[in-house]
Amino acid sequence: MHSCYILYSSVLDTYYVGSTSLAVKDRLRRHLSNHKGYTAKAKDWQVVYTESFPTKEESIKREIEIKRWKSKIKIQKLVNLEHPDA
Repeated sequence: MHSCYILYSSVLDTYYVGSTSLAVKDRLRRHLSNHKGYTAKAKDWQVVYTESFPTKEESIKREIEIKRWKSKIKIQKLVNLEHPDA
């Protein structure tokens, strides 16, 4: 199973969109570890949205679709569909 996921950092007040073939919790662990890259800027990332796909290609396609929005408001609306009380 492959996933497209969205992380949120309250320190940076920003979202990060990615895709993985790992379990999302394992991928999050890597984002929180010491590394170089965008998510290294904060250590409070949390998973706020996930979608599962049968193929890697489909999860990457969805990741690219969300990234092309370039809209924090659209991402927040998507996240709120999964967490309406947030």
